[in-house]
Amino acid sequence: MQPPEFLNSKPPPNYVAGLGRGATGFTTRSDIGPARANPDRSAAAGPIVRGRGKCDDDQEDEEKGYNANQKFDEFEGNDAGLFASAEYDIDDVEADTVWEAVDQRNLPRKNRKVATRKKEIIAKPMITELFSDLKKKLCTLSTKDWDSIPEVGGDYSVRNKRKRFESFVPQHVSALDPKMTWGQTLVPDLTSVGEGRGTVLSLKLDRLSDSVSGLTVVDPKGYLTDLKSMKITSDAEVSDINKARLLLKSVTQTNPKHPHGWIAAARLEEVAGKGQVAQQLIKKGCEECPKSEDVWLEACHFASHVDAKAVIARGVKAIPNSVKLWMQAAKLEQDDGNKSRVLRKGLEHIPDSVRLWKAVVELGSEEEANFLLQRAVECCPLHVELWLAFARLGTYESTKKVLNKAREKLPKEPAIWITAAKLEEANGNTKMVGKVLERGIRALQRDGVEIDREMWMKEAEASERAGSVATCQAIIHNTIEVGVEEEDRKRTWVADAEECKKRGSIETARAIYAHALTVFLTKKSIWLKAAQLEKSHGTRESLETLLCKAVTYIPHAEVLWLMGAKEKWLAGDVPSARAILREAYAAIPNSEEIWLAAFKLEFENHEPERARMLLAKARERGGTERIWMKSAIVERELGNTSEERKLLDEGLKLFPSFFKLWLMLGQLEERLGNLVKAKEIFKLGLKHCSSCTPLSLSLAHLEEKVNGLSKARAVLTMARKKNPHTPELWLAAVRAEARHGYKKEADILMATALQECPTSGILWAVSIDMVPRPQQKTNSRDAYKRCGDDPHVLSAVGKIFWHDRKVDKARSWFNRAVTLSPDIGDFWALYYKFELQHGNEDTKKDVLNRCVAAEPKHGEKWQAIYKAVENSHQPTDVILMKVVVAIGREEHSAENGKN
Repeated sequence: MQPPEFLNSKPPPNYVAGLGRGATGFTTRSDIGPARANPDRSAAAGPIVRGRGKCDDDQEDEEKGYNANQKFDEFEGNDAGLFASAEYDIDDVEADTVWEAVDQRNLPRKNRKVATRKKEIIAKPMITELFSDLKKKLCTLSTKDWDSIPEVGGDYSVRNKRKRFESFVPQHVSALDPKMTWGQTLVPDLTSVGEGRGTVLSLKLDRLSDSVSGLTVVDPKGYLTDLKSMKITSDAEVSDINKARLLLKSVTQTNPKHPHGWIAAARLEEVAGKGQVAQQLIKKGCEECPKSEDVWLEACHFASHVDAKAVIARGVKAIPNSVKLWMQAAKLEQDDGNKSRVLRKGLEHIPDSVRLWKAVVELGSEEEANFLLQRAVECCPLHVELWLAFARLGTYESTKKVLNKAREKLPKEPAIWITAAKLEEANGNTKMVGKVLERGIRALQRDGVEIDREMWMKEAEASERAGSVATCQAIIHNTIEVGVEEEDRKRTWVADAEECKKRGSIETARAIYAHALTVFLTKKSIWLKAAQLEKSHGTRESLETLLCKAVTYIPHAEVLWLMGAKEKWLAGDVPSARAILREAYAAIPNSEEIWLAAFKLEFENHEPERARMLLAKARERGGTERIWMKSAIVERELGNTSEERKLLDEGLKLFPSFFKLWLMLGQLEERLGNLVKAKEIFKLGLKHCSSCTPLSLSLAHLEEKVNGLSKARAVLTMARKKNPHTPELWLAAVRAEARHGYKKEADILMATALQECPTSGILWAVSIDMVPRPQQKTNSRDAYKRCGDDPHVLSAVGKIFWHDRKVDKARSWFNRAVTLSPDIGDFWALYYKFELQHGNEDTKKDVLNRCVAAEPKHGEKWQAIYKAVENSHQPTDVILMKVVVAIGREEHSAENGKN
């Protein structure tokens, strides 16, 4: 059959076989042709040659489309790539020349590197090259020779070889039953398998055990526990231990008389878990360094309790004068009698060892201790502790003899004189205490001993702690002036007394003040410091005695007279308080403070007539504005409105710039319902006292009550213009807006107020309460940064912690607030209210007692209740409870307003 004609004809362009029936064709490199572009034959005849590195002689290669001299590219083969048809011009020639020069310059360096590398290869050939000839001979080895080659690493002893070849090859089950053939199937017996497993385990345990006279050293019960307690050491630790072992081995071999090398080597083996090796090393160390007590102590450490006694016995035999070894030998004994015998044996070799004497005295009875100390001071006459211990055990006469002997042996030791003074005080000879110390200090100075003032003060405090108060006072009296300049005495002594007071050494501080008062009889500040010390740490009698003595030397000190009168009043002795005030008035006739104290004494003890008479006398003798104010208060308490108005009018004629009289007169008219007249009085008062904040606040409050918020705003705005940096005025304006429901205006005013008064704690505290709960912590943080330890901010932060149920933190912040400002009663009321809710009986009682002792007088809520007529004679604890109730009522109404 003839083939079709189209098979012999040329296919049409772009023909792909099988494309009509859905087959996809593919294209090969041969279908595309060479990657490099054909050279331009027309340009080849020109003067410039195309293609890099061509010349006229290469025309034949160019016609063939191939240049045998072109460089081979590892990515493109022999194709020149993009620049196959580029012109080779003068710049290319210059570039090739430069690069060829660079290659020629670097050629010697390259040759040197190649030569060096060849030398290194010859000097240190690779292992494969070294053993190449031996590898060729391996083909001649037989199977037996291969098996005899040892494995790499390990120990090649007979025992390890036996272990290494104890491998088990699995056999056919027919080995368990000889009657079985290869074709039968074995039915397993689980009981037999379990018994076999137990037998194998017992064989392994027997192999591990070390049989000594029929007894095994393996503990079957503790076997698994020992396995668990084994320390698995990493390769790095093993390497470090091996390096240290080699280093220490070198140390002990090169210098075997160096004891610390043996100790370090033994401890290294102990860390590595090789206790036996450590014992051998330290034993060898004892042989090499028998005069080193550290080696013997280390050997005792590594030995067992039984062997340790033998080791320490050899040690004390080698070094009989070592105190440490004798102490260790006594420590190894269990019985006190044996310990005492060992120590006494040591004292035979070292009779001047204070440490051994102390140890043996502690173990003996009182009679033995007396005898031992007598012997100890003979052997160690220069050790003061032994002398003092010996003196404490004897009677008064024997102790005096012992101290006299000690003073002869140690003439420069101050502790002997102090002990002698304590001895005299203990036996009731308090008059001799000062004489003994005075004579002792003179003797020490005569022997050239420098009297260290700080050291003697510490001895005085130690004597106070030991109960020797007279000795403490005598030390202070004789040494307080040492090393102090005359002009620095007052300041230095007061500082010393305050430091002693902080450390709890009250008797020492009292002695310092007593000596200072003998030098500075007319210094009121020292008398006040001493009085405060007696008030806080002394008795009422000691304080009264001190104040009586003080007013004798300083009769013109009002505060001392007033303190004495108050102490008598608090003790319930009102007649004595009156007598003290009469004496004070005789000493200081025109003292306003004494007049007012006498008035308060009578007024608080419900003697209004006596109080009125005192004030009348004071007014006749030219009383001050405070006298007129107290007179009006008395009439207000008695309900004499007309007399009160008369006194206020007369007082304002004399003292028109005293704002409290204007304030009291306006409040009087307000109580009587004369609001218009009260407003006029407040305005008139502001004309005389234009910058008075209380008058502005009272007028604004009255305007708000009578004419509404707008008039109050005007009054507060005018007041703020006169006093722009007064927080109370800004606070009153904010609260006025908030009372009438204008929260936005209140917030704007508060922001402006914080700009004008950025460090006002009371404004920041109110701003914290005004914001929502999520923002209160942020505001409190800003407030604390701006105001620091302001008590208003501390109290506000305490309230936040209180609401968050963080009791301990809240208590801490409230405590800080009342500590910083104990005179503000609002903080005490908040603190006490908190303790009523979260505290116990002790904390409640503590806060109440502290508040009563502080006697607070200020605070917005506190003053409103404290100065009310019905609460004029109420004690502090009653006022505190009323303020707590008022705060609770205010919080309840605020919660209802939010809801």
